[in-house]
Amino acid sequence: QVQLVESGGNLVQPGGSLRLSCAASGFLFGVYAMAWYRQAPGKERELVASIKSSGETTYADSVKGRFTISRDNVNEELYLQMNNLKSEDTAVYYCNKDRVYMPVSWGQGTQVTVSS
Repeated sequence: QVQLVESGGNLVQPGGSLRLSCAASGFLFGVYAMAWYRQAPGKERELVASIKSSGETTYADSVKGRFTISRDNVNEELYLQMNNLKSEDTAVYYCNKDRVYMPVSWGQGTQVTVSS
C-alpha cells in the first residue's frame, strides 16, 4: 500500500526554522526523484524543491538559499530544512514524486504557519 506521511509542521515566528519529514512506503522510493510541494489557502499547489535519486537538487526561486531538501534512501524518508521562514511560506506542505512522474496518493500534508 502506497503511503506518504508528512510531519514536522508548526507555528513559527518569522525568521524561524522548521524541519519537515516525509515517510514513504509502498513504492520504490530510491529510484524516483522526490519533491516537496506546498499549497497556501486559495492558491494552487506549487513545487518547492526536488531531489533526484543521485542527490541533485532544484529549488523554487522563492526558497533558494533558505530551504534544503535531502533524502534517506535506506529508510525511505524525505526531509525539508526550512530556515529564515517568511509569512509567505505559510501553507500545507506535501511530499510526492517529482512532477515529471505520475504522483502517488497524496498524504494529508503538514501545516506550516509563519506568524508573529
